[in-house]
Amino acid sequence: MSMPLMTGRYRPWVMLLSLCGLLLVGACKRDTIDPDAPAAEPVAALQQIARQLADNDLVGYARASVPPAQYTRLQAAWDEGHSRWPLTDLPLDGQLLPMLAALSAPDAPKRLQRSFDTQIAGQATGVRQAAHSMGLFGVQYLRNQTDYSEAERAHYSQVVDVLSRWAAAAPLTDKQRAKTTITLLTATARNAGLSTDAELQAAGMEGSLRRLGPFAKALKTALASYGLSLDAAMTGLRGELVSQEGDTALLRIQYPLAGEQIEAQVRMTRREGHWYLARTLEETDALLKAADEAKAAVAAQAEHDAQLAAEAEAAAQVKDGASAPAKP
Repeated sequence: MSMPLMTGRYRPWVMLLSLCGLLLVGACKRDTIDPDAPAAEPVAALQQIARQLADNDLVGYARASVPPAQYTRLQAAWDEGHSRWPLTDLPLDGQLLPMLAALSAPDAPKRLQRSFDTQIAGQATGVRQAAHSMGLFGVQYLRNQTDYSEAERAHYSQVVDVLSRWAAAAPLTDKQRAKTTITLLTATARNAGLSTDAELQAAGMEGSLRRLGPFAKALKTALASYGLSLDAAMTGLRGELVSQEGDTALLRIQYPLAGEQIEAQVRMTRREGHWYLARTLEETDALLKAADEAKAAVAAQAEHDAQLAAEAEAAAQVKDGASAPAKP
């Protein structure tokens, strides 16, 4: 998402806030859901996904998000260079590797601290104004997004509003807190050793997710120190079944975020006897279709090249035979 209202000095910090939306998915407002009521099967499936994220188990999250057969195909698509799911589920997923590269650079702690000291420390008013602008722009952006359903736009607007108010009140300009955050994130990013696509390719899907688990934990720890607990949002997720028709269900969910309650509607789909987020299945189905098409195109090109090579070799043999001197 491009944010022209955001100046360069605040971009790294707002980028971290943007990663907070990993689980957030639809919207509707009613009474509080009874936390003691037995969870319907699709609700329990969604809560399982949330718990995996709270536990920083990114492999478990990926496995719980799609059917086993599709998971195997996604692993193969990763190995073939056609997929980076589930990393592509992240907001600003295109900025993940640049962020990891910046955080893991040898001079990152000193450079980031120097940047913070000169551009953000003591600028509480500017940061509050940036957070307010981010909220206004985010809501405006969502209203014009045709990729989202009306329920999703309503949900994301709630999240943007809440995060904007949180960022305006959070101690984002506190120098000591920033130093602790920078030390934590740079160390864990360096330990992950994943700052290029080639490194993701070499590590494989599960290997990459395992190495990114500690970074996800560090990121959540850093945000919690500023008053934003993503683990509380995930473990506090509650839901109830609104309707079910065959293998399709509509849920109403609630979860706490930055001291406020977010309310949403989520579509679930049952496949191979288990419930999954409908949007995740739609996106991974499309991803795997594109991966299969890319693989088929590569195979067709290889076959075409082999055929041309065989024809060229045959032509060369004919030419050599024609030019050879006749035996006496």
